[in-house]
Amino acid sequence: MTPDICVIGAGAAGLSLATAAAAFRVPVVLVEHGSMGGSHPNAGDISARALGAAGARAQAVREAGRFGISAGASQVNDVQVNDVQVNYARVHDHVQRVVAATARNDSAERLAALGVHLIRSEARFISRSTVMAGDQAIKARRFVIATGSRPSAPPLPGLDAVPFLTSESLFSVTRRPERLLVLGGGSTGVELAQTMARLGSTVSIVEAGHLLPHADPEAALILRRALLRDGITLHERARVLRAETVKGGIRLVLAGPDGEADHKLDGTHLLVATGRSPNIEALDLELGGINSDIGGVIVDKGLRTGNRRVFAIGDCASGAAGGPHSSHAAHDQAGLVLRNALFRLPVRTNATAIPHVTYCHPELASVGLSEVEARKRSNAITILRWPYAENDRAQAEHETDGFVKLVADRRGRVLGATIVGTGAGELIAPWCIAVRKGLTVQDMAGLALPYPTFSEASKRAAMSFYAPLAAKPGIRRLIGFLSRFG
Repeated sequence: MTPDICVIGAGAAGLSLATAAAAFRVPVVLVEHGSMGGSHPNAGDISARALGAAGARAQAVREAGRFGISAGASQVNDVQVNDVQVNYARVHDHVQRVVAATARNDSAERLAALGVHLIRSEARFISRSTVMAGDQAIKARRFVIATGSRPSAPPLPGLDAVPFLTSESLFSVTRRPERLLVLGGGSTGVELAQTMARLGSTVSIVEAGHLLPHADPEAALILRRALLRDGITLHERARVLRAETVKGGIRLVLAGPDGEADHKLDGTHLLVATGRSPNIEALDLELGGINSDIGGVIVDKGLRTGNRRVFAIGDCASGAAGGPHSSHAAHDQAGLVLRNALFRLPVRTNATAIPHVTYCHPELASVGLSEVEARKRSNAITILRWPYAENDRAQAEHETDGFVKLVADRRGRVLGATIVGTGAGELIAPWCIAVRKGLTVQDMAGLALPYPTFSEASKRAAMSFYAPLAAKPGIRRLIGFLSRFG
């Protein structure tokens, strides 16, 4: 086969690129040996969002009393948790329905209708110009590796002998974990821990460092308080000595201050959320003249590998593509590769322009440079902020925890933004444009936004750039002078 483009992997990145290329009537071959849309039937962000939506609804019932509304509790075959009936089997069914509804866009039938030739087999390089998929040789003009990643487990003594859940297998569970131990306090661990706590599980998070280590410290503190309010027990800066099976479940043994074992955590289930590993072992990359490291396939700023015919995108890409992995980052990289492969346009990936969202309540979203990163580069920066407590919509909905923080240079150019609060994942969108296009806070302050909305907090943060001007004597004299003319 001699297509223009051969895409290896039908996850978020691979599907995005293959369908976009097919829309231009470019001959495309897509090779995938596993499930369409990801390596696991329940993989993907949508499963976590669907489960999180169920947890949010349960919490909304619990908190309805703040609005003068009470929800009566009735005794049925469900589990009663703080006057909220949680039928976890039906929650599981809800997640599966959402996955099934979205999977239609990833079906083999739809791909065939778009003109994508799908080969259900495992791919491997046999030379710099040829890939074998089963017994089919493919000599494409360009290859794109988009094999994604899988949850990885840390080298913890005893863990290999203990049954544990991952951020993929959790969504297959039909009975609610009664006592859930979450190993890992990054975005994935925190999101799933809060969701399960809101669905009635007793949850403990064990993290080797601080919670959400890559997040803005002020924003992480607000999420930390939210987790504690939800009844989650936090074990930060903890060193786990071993995992073991005990009667009724699983135990994590934590080290004491002097290294001795002094604390034991028992649970019915263990969720390991400590990171992911790239799916590249079966590709025989060295035969294709492609370099890799522990993070995946090494690429340059244009997402090319050492073999100029081959690109790598998504979770399996390392090097210049390194950074927080996400579906939206994968889609962005797919678009860049398509522009280069089809139109020969020069492209450069820019990880700082990719937003990162932690889907907790409140949500935490950021794009561009954080305050800490900006100060490392220059002291000539301006920090602008506006609290949710000063937003009328937040007051109306009792969602006053959070803030908008902007990082700008001395001329007002937006370097980064962090939002923690209700709807942060949506509110970060205009700041993604500002960071990518080099807009200023003056540009954003001039927008007319609807009232009352949470988005006004972003505008008020931008407008605070002008606050120091009001204190300048020259500005006051100018206003006084102009007032003489009526």
